[in-house]
Amino acid sequence: MSAAMSATMNVTMGQAQGVAAPAPERAASVLTIHHKTIYDYSAPVENAQQRAVVFPVTCPWQAVHAHSTQIEPPPSHQHADIDAFGNHVLYFTIDVPHDYMQLACESTVSLTPRWASLDPAASMPWETAVAALRFRAGQPFLPQSEFCFASPNVALHPDLEAYALASFAPGVPVVAGAIDLMHRVHADFEYQTTATEVDTPALQAFGLRSGVCQDFAQVMIGCLRSLGLAARYVSGYLCTEPPPGQPRLIGADASHAWLSVYCPLAGWVDLDPTNDVLADTSHVTLAFGRDYSDVSLLRGVIVGGGAHDVEVEVSVLPVE
Repeated sequence: MSAAMSATMNVTMGQAQGVAAPAPERAASVLTIHHKTIYDYSAPVENAQQRAVVFPVTCPWQAVHAHSTQIEPPPSHQHADIDAFGNHVLYFTIDVPHDYMQLACESTVSLTPRWASLDPAASMPWETAVAALRFRAGQPFLPQSEFCFASPNVALHPDLEAYALASFAPGVPVVAGAIDLMHRVHADFEYQTTATEVDTPALQAFGLRSGVCQDFAQVMIGCLRSLGLAARYVSGYLCTEPPPGQPRLIGADASHAWLSVYCPLAGWVDLDPTNDVLADTSHVTLAFGRDYSDVSLLRGVIVGGGAHDVEVEVSVLPVE
């Protein structure tokens, strides 16, 4: 992916924040997502090879009822595949000269509440979870342990470990400690869209104490992994509620990001440090990865194109 194309992807990261705490009870929801990305090139692109992650995953808590993707100009070739993380990936080629490209997607999903029976204090002590996740040559291992290691955007570092330890005293349960860490990241970091770029490493964002949802998620992932816990990056969409008495703004939502922490026996628990909530029936899961580099919406190689402008429109609407 070219540096110019990479930089533009930061505009798709989520803008919503301000939810104070998760509601104790949530109803199931059905949401429709409209996502349109338009590239306007200053010179014709002769050939484009693209990879897109636009089809929501199917999970125990999320069912995909409909999905459509339209690409202009029409690709000469396209095929879908499943990547190593279980995400749906669309590959396509446009081999005619074009000065714009449009990728428009629409999905309808239903979401089931996940956390009614979650008791953070009853989860496994974090040291026990670390021991269970530790790889030992010749011994059985948990596949989730692959999310304990460094990744392109997330380093393991003593500064991240030290910050995390304030939430993980000896014997603290994994989920309780992770929720406390989420509260602290939300409180200590400033949401600022101009502070970082799409390729800003988690350690740099940690030093800045600011960024967008991608940075909040990757910083928290780095903290958890630096302790030896498994944490994965989640990309998706957030259904934001307008202020009381105000209409929902079409196109005002944006792509979003949060994280999952793994606790043996309890499974994956999704946390949204940007909003300080457990990700639930307002969060549409698009893809999982080690960090943003695994699940970027659109990346590829183009021949030509010159400079370009990008326009992104995202709406997440409840189905009445």
